[in-house]
Amino acid sequence: MSMPEMVPVSSSSIASIGYDESSQDAYVRFNNSSLYVYRGVPAFLFEEFKTSPSLGSFLHRNFKNVYPYERLE
Repeated sequence: MSMPEMVPVSSSSIASIGYDESSQDAYVRFNNSSLYVYRGVPAFLFEEFKTSPSLGSFLHRNFKNVYPYERLE
């Protein structure tokens, strides 16, 4: 599995994010160093996520319990 480039973000809970368009996998590394992948996230939603004023609450509202995810690290 090849990871997409992870982009640092300004968030109280999230350190960096990345997206693989071919697989529609969204990667989120939290400030506690844990890394999660959310599967089947449409590109338009990831774009909204990137520009959201609050990444943590956007993730909670739009990714968690919506898309299957797993902890990678």
